[in-house]
Amino acid sequence: MEQGEERIIRTGSGRILVMDDEESVREIAGDILNHLGYEVEFAQDGAEALELYRKAGENGVPFNAVLVDLTIPGRMGGKETIALLRELDPDVRAIVSSGYCNDAVMSDFRSYGFSGVISKPYRIEEMSKVFAAVLK
Repeated sequence: MEQGEERIIRTGSGRILVMDDEESVREIAGDILNHLGYEVEFAQDGAEALELYRKAGENGVPFNAVLVDLTIPGRMGGKETIALLRELDPDVRAIVSSGYCNDAVMSDFRSYGFSGVISKPYRIEEMSKVFAAVLK
């Protein structure tokens, strides 16, 4: 945390879909989001995320936002997933996440269709700020 940066935790509510191939990362994201007041469901890759997102919409309990891991080796990652989510729901609010900050998507996330960006490892202050901004 940089000097002078505010340590404000913004709570919220709504349904969040977390897509990450690593169980430990999903658990940490889920714990933080639950603590902030969100209801969380999980997907291991883009295919599962698309299916859960579609079903939630059909069942009248849509997700308010999706946290998408940019890189999922051997399976559908963030770039492909956001393109297909946008076809399903042009108003989807998706936040891209990665431990690799040198990817163009991380620095220019809006041009890829994302509403926000969060770097790994996750920090509660950053997650609360980004989700509050994306969901406002």
